[in-house]
Amino acid sequence: MPLIVKCSSQLSNFIFCSHFPKHLLHLLLLGFSISRYQGVLCCLFSVFFSLLITVMSPGIESGVLLDSEEGRILSNDGFIHGFLRRLPLKEVAEELRLLGKIAWPVVITTLLLHSKSIVSMLFLGHLGNSELAGGSLAISFANVTGFSVIKGLSMGMEPICCQAYGAKRWSVLTQTFQRTLCLLLLAAIPISVLWLNMEPLLLLLGQDPDITQLAKLYLQFSIPELMAQVHFQPLRVFLRAQCITKPLSFVSAFGLILHLPINYFLVIHLGLGVKGVALASACITMNLNLALLLYLVVSKTILKPWDEMTILSLSKGWKPVLALAMPSVVAVCLEWWWYEIMLFLCGLLHNPFATMAAMGILIQMAGLLYVFPHALSLGLSTRIGHELGAGQASRARRTTVIGLAVAVALGMTAFGFTTLARYAWGKMYTSEPETLTLVSIALPILGFCEVGNCPQTAACGVLRGSARPKTGAQINFIAFYIIGLPVAIIMAFVFKIGFLGLCFGLIAAQASCMCMMVYELVQTDWKHQVKRAAELTRVADETDHLKTSLLS
Repeated sequence: MPLIVKCSSQLSNFIFCSHFPKHLLHLLLLGFSISRYQGVLCCLFSVFFSLLITVMSPGIESGVLLDSEEGRILSNDGFIHGFLRRLPLKEVAEELRLLGKIAWPVVITTLLLHSKSIVSMLFLGHLGNSELAGGSLAISFANVTGFSVIKGLSMGMEPICCQAYGAKRWSVLTQTFQRTLCLLLLAAIPISVLWLNMEPLLLLLGQDPDITQLAKLYLQFSIPELMAQVHFQPLRVFLRAQCITKPLSFVSAFGLILHLPINYFLVIHLGLGVKGVALASACITMNLNLALLLYLVVSKTILKPWDEMTILSLSKGWKPVLALAMPSVVAVCLEWWWYEIMLFLCGLLHNPFATMAAMGILIQMAGLLYVFPHALSLGLSTRIGHELGAGQASRARRTTVIGLAVAVALGMTAFGFTTLARYAWGKMYTSEPETLTLVSIALPILGFCEVGNCPQTAACGVLRGSARPKTGAQINFIAFYIIGLPVAIIMAFVFKIGFLGLCFGLIAAQASCMCMMVYELVQTDWKHQVKRAAELTRVADETDHLKTSLLS
């Protein structure tokens, strides 16, 4: 809480100080006069973007814009005018091009991979309601206990790989992939044991025995999918660190085309039922791995993950990998688990069938909206890592400002989309009147959350690219569990607001998370981050016994 108060105080001082241009205040007042929602959003956007320009631009002192490298006076007639006159449009356009080169293929890939789960759900629904319920329970359990862990651990290698690529330390990049792959293989062992013995746990939690039996069957045949993900997730990071994202989009499209006939063959033709759906998902991920490996073998211009692979290289350099992987997995799991908790709380409300159905529909929309800031976050992580690895502190700062401005625009777009789609979206899933009413009321609230979620997701990418996942994990825990979860419970059950109370908890979580993330970036010393990047790649390459004070 002191962090939020301090951030709010700084924001207030900034707004009412002499640096804040009068024409921007007029813009804010005009925004409030438009409508209740649009006015608030105009205010947030204007204040947020102006704050970013002010505190993250090279330097501002008493209305005078200073160059951070040499301290020269650049303008003395207002920071906005000075900034716009000196705005390096070519550099901004180039940065947007570089971000788009990474982010757009990630958007396409994510949508294609998401379509794979939709096909699986369609085949489960074709088998019957019990199979659909059991498969859905198994998928939820697998996401919480398995795939979120694998993805989180693989994210730990991202800052090392990106910074090593920027510093042209190729052996660090390949050896980090190899160590991460070994780490994920070890992590898959207890996860597999849990999946094989999950039936007593689900029965203890009060799940239906018949549904639990089907979920157990699905999870048992999902272990090949887990092992395929163990290789697929770090391979994605390895390629993205080299700005190679288009091949993954192509192989994902190819995999989706194969997914339908493979499901039909296993589920319908062979009659494997739930087992066939699980095996079909594993087959597709294995095909993705094989296609990417074939691309690596054929390509003559990119690094190979098996280069520099020796027993000696695998026996050292583990400290930075583990130091980044642990907080990364915590950050990912905290956010994933929060939505599962919200779904559980829906079951405790009045008319749980309608509220759980509405929450499920909202989560589908949230997943669709998340694709775009998530792709931007990955692009920012890669770009920040490259610039810090190359020793370019000012470029890393500029990339951060541009990325956060794009994130705010994405949030505004998401709010507009959810507001326009609030009546049509629910009808794609159900015709139940009460569920449709809840969805139509909650969708604009979800869109409003995206105004905060998009910048905080982008900020997470900046923190990850600068090797600060521990900070991201701490902020996620405070925002979602110390602030958001109590607000959701109090509003829903104490004040009896019900389903909307849970939505207000989401607003509280996203808003506080955005404030803390932006505050952390405002306070960033980018020259210090360059020093940390140099030490991180050196430690990962040489020995575990070097001083690592800069990594803490």
